[in-house]
Parts: sequence; C-alpha cells; structure tokens
Amino acid sequence: MPLTPHPQPDQRSLRRGMVAGVGAYAMWGVLPLYFPLMAGAGVWEIGAHRVLWSMLFCGLLLALTGTLGQVRALLRDRGVLGRLALASSFLAANWVTFLYAVLTDRVVDASLGYFINPIITVLLAVLVLRERLRPVQWVAIGIAAVGVVVITIGYGTMPWVAVVLAGSFGIYGLAKNRIGRTVPALPGLLVETTALMPVSLAYVVVLGIQGTGTFLTATDATALGHPWHSLALAGSGITTAVPLVCFAVATRALPLSTVGLLQFIAPTMQFIIGVAVLGEQMPAARWAGFVLVWVALVLLGVEGQRARRRPADPVPPAPQ
Repeated sequence: MPLTPHPQPDQRSLRRGMVAGVGAYAMWGVLPLYFPLMAGAGVWEIGAHRVLWSMLFCGLLLALTGTLGQVRALLRDRGVLGRLALASSFLAANWVTFLYAVLTDRVVDASLGYFINPIITVLLAVLVLRERLRPVQWVAIGIAAVGVVVITIGYGTMPWVAVVLAGSFGIYGLAKNRIGRTVPALPGLLVETTALMPVSLAYVVVLGIQGTGTFLTATDATALGHPWHSLALAGSGITTAVPLVCFAVATRALPLSTVGLLQFIAPTMQFIIGVAVLGEQMPAARWAGFVLVWVALVLLGVEGQRARRRPADPVPPAPQ
C-alpha cells in the first residue's frame, strides 16, 4: 500500500500554532519579572516549590484531560523512565541557576545563556552524537566562542551563569532527544518533577520545622507579603506548565524552522528586561561579546534555512 503524504496544516492551525508559540516564549521571556516577587524565599525554597507545584499542576491538567494514562505508559518503560530521571537532574540545575541569575541581577547573563544554547546544542551533536558539521556551522561556533572570551576578558571573569544555563539546558535537550518525540511535554515534565519531588519536599518540610520557610507565613522579607507570596510560590507551577502546553501546540502545528526562530523571543525579552527595566550594565566588552554571539546565531539560521530540505533536526527543547 503506497504511503500517503502527511497532510499540511491549514491556515487556522498555523495561526493557532503561531499564537501558541509566541505566547509560550513570551511567558518564558517575562519570568525575570515574576521570580523576584518571591525574593525573600531564596533560590532553593523557590526552586523546591517550583518542582512541587509544577508536579501537582501537571498532574491536575493530565487528570482533567483524561491523559494520565500517558504517564502510566512512561512509568512502565524502565529505559524511558531512567532517561527522564537523568534529564531531571539537568533540569534542576538549569532552574536553580536561572533563579540565582534572576535574584542576583544577572538577567543579561541568563539571556546570553539561552542565546548560546543553540550553539551548545550543535556542539553536543558533534561531541556526543558524532555528527558532522558543515563549515559555516564551525565558523558560527568559533565566533560565539570568541564572543564569550571577549565578555570574559572585559569582566575579568567567565560568565559562568550563561555557560551553566546553556550547558545544562543543552544536555537536558540531548537527553530528551535520546528518548524521542514519543514522550509528550506534560507527561514528561510530570515524571521529571516527580523524580525531583522527594528532595524538594524534604527541603520544604525542614524549612517548616525550622520555622525559616516563607510559604503560608507572613514576613517582611517577602516582597508581596502573605497571602500573595504563598500564591506566587504556588503559581510557579502554572508559569512552568502553561507555556509547555502552548509549546506543545506550536510544535504540532508549525514547521520546525519557524519554531527554531521563535525560540529567540525568550532570551531577547530577557535581555531587554535586564537592560531597560532592571538597569543592568552593558559596558563595551559586553556589547561586543553579545554582537559576536548574535552574528553566530545569524550564520546558524542562514545555514539552517539552506539545509531545511535535508533530514530535520529534533524540535528545540522547551525552555524552563
């Protein structure tokens, strides 16, 4: 029986996918304005609550949509379960580092991390998957590396926040890629956050016993005060899961090349927020480094457009 071509999405699906994609990356882009509202809780408490409330909210969404069976299928596959548990450790490193960046006025460094993430992903494809790069891709990697060196020399220290964010997210994406596209976003995130749940729950319980936790506690150290501070902590689950739902809709409806371009919305918004809203400094060396990274990304984008008819790369993993 001859194979039938996969039907092209109609205009309505494309519009819905575009709205969902822009919405997902825009929500990720404004996270630097959300997490400082809980600054009194500190990086580790916010991170623990993000894990717990993300797990609960993902479970609720899956229950309401009648798709909890997808989670049971993942739990029965030990290979997939192990890879998701491994991915969760890099997800946790990414979340904690991002929270640290936001709460210590390093939002611009965080945006740099997500700008260079596609370049790290390409580099990992060479080092781990033994893929061959085309000359333009090597040039792009070299230019981006020079950009990081320029920033390092200008500041006298490596922008480790950007490097850790890009590296942890790149390895997280690689781990998810090895699992394949058969794992939907929400069930996968539920399994990952469940793997992180014991440590997160233990940390929150210890804070409660010691009387140093901020959840359900009125304190002058929190920006919002009770009960809004507690609601904001719980809302971290919503701000994690809802963009993922939108991202899943976008990846089903839009071409891969479009999703690849949309991913730069989030770091661009973070960069603008860091400079224009939070007033982070941009000396000449930092501008020069960013410009070099942007040039590298343009080269990667142009080369990707040229090669778009070749076998497609995996969909870019969703930012967290």
